[in-house]
Amino acid sequence: MELLLKRAYLPASPTDGYRVLVDRLWPRGLSKEEARLDEWNKDLAPSSELRRWFGHDPTRWATFSERYLTELRASGACQTFLSKVMREERVTLIYAARDEAHCHPLVLKAYLEELMTHEGARGV
Repeated sequence: MELLLKRAYLPASPTDGYRVLVDRLWPRGLSKEEARLDEWNKDLAPSSELRRWFGHDPTRWATFSERYLTELRASGACQTFLSKVMREERVTLIYAARDEAHCHPLVLKAYLEELMTHEGARGV
């Protein structure tokens, strides 16, 4: 399975495969029709507390990434998600953040890929 990242405000494409919104909040100004999602998985997003603490401040990125990874590891949401979509050829993680260099889907994608590599043989 291939994992891709894409901003919610870019047009949906058939090459996106399975489209999942990984934000806790719905993207401003985007209709459900425009989003063309297969799923909205809030469990894969950072907690509201962590998201508010981060505030998209690049100086907090390293600490945010560590805390978010800790949340992901503790929740089991990634394993559940992978079990559900493992048969998909391509999964696109959809997000609304403007700063594409400091956004949680980067951490999420890396962790999902790590799980697929280490646990794929066991069926996640």
